[in-house]
Amino acid sequence: MTTRRKLIAGNWKMNGLKADGLALAKGIADKLASASPNCDMLVCPPFTLVAPVAEAVAGSKLAVGGQDCHAKTSGAHTGDTSPAMLADLGCKYAIVGHSERRTDHAETDAVVKAKAAAALSAGLIAIVCIGETLAQRDAGQTIEVNRSQLNGSLPEGADAANTVIAYEPVWAIGTGRVATPAQAQEVHAAIRAELVKLVGAEQAGKMRILYGGSMKPDNAKELLALPDVDGGLIGGAALKVADFWAIAESC
Repeated sequence: MTTRRKLIAGNWKMNGLKADGLALAKGIADKLASASPNCDMLVCPPFTLVAPVAEAVAGSKLAVGGQDCHAKTSGAHTGDTSPAMLADLGCKYAIVGHSERRTDHAETDAVVKAKAAAALSAGLIAIVCIGETLAQRDAGQTIEVNRSQLNGSLPEGADAANTVIAYEPVWAIGTGRVATPAQAQEVHAAIRAELVKLVGAEQAGKMRILYGGSMKPDNAKELLALPDVDGGLIGGAALKVADFWAIAESC
């Protein structure tokens, strides 16, 4: 059996001014300096905070990532940020295809795949997000939707070292609703089975699949104990040091 080290990733979304962000990042880094939960820890601040946060936690065990990136290295793309820019600031990861990007910015699987490929080219680890809406779940399309998004969004050259998958049941993000452990495991297992076809059994067995639907301190332990759940992509609970740390300790 392959042992996958869990990844607890905090997606701060559009939250935090400089003082708040630095206090949050330093609070987590300080805890990591004195204790070692059985997981890797990552924070993905809004772009305005990437540089100060990366500088503040440099040399610590806390990794920093971007919440998005452009598919091009540079050019006439006003308001966008390239993976090379993220790497230059000290980022190790980039989230691509988050459901909010897919919904609010109409990002297609092809767009997500191009961004993921660009992230890999810049030496970043891509966190590729997939997940179904409530309407799709109610229509019985959960597995089909996730397989389709995975096939359309996974970049060429993806392997367990450079790519993480995040399953986000869109209906469970910020709603307080959470997939039951059985529902979460069913989808994670289906994603891993599809990865076997896409990257081979060895890499599929090593690739981390995160759960990204309202993971909190009170449900983290149960979700993280599931055989195919390899960590969490945390939203609201990542904005408080105590909550984020409690999730990490659940590993």
